Amino acid sequence: MAVVFTDYAGRAIRLSDERKGHILEHPEMRGLETAIAETLSRPDTVIRSLSDSTVWLYHRYYRTTPVGDKWLCVVVKVGPTDAFVITAYLTDKVKRGDVIWSAKP
Repeated sequence: MAVVFTDYAGRAIRLSDERKGHILEHPEMRGLETAIAETLSRPDTVIRSLSDSTVWLYHRYYRTTPVGDKWLCVVVKVGPTDAFVITAYLTDKVKRGDVIWSAKP
């Protein structure tokens, strides 16, 4: 059964059990389920992928993750009638692409 989150713009974003299982296969992601929801609803920045304009990368910075201070990147496929999480991972920096939204002016 999928969980539906609401992003910063009020868009519904699905996270299927299959995708959640994929994300949680990575030990450093265990325990970060609430951080995924927070990253979608309160991102620091949202980037449109350079390789696929329908893929948006939601980033939020977290201190003290299981692997140190990192950005959480939640990768979302955005279609005309549906948006869903593809994956999520911790990274050292915000990915390159077109800025869709930023918390900083």
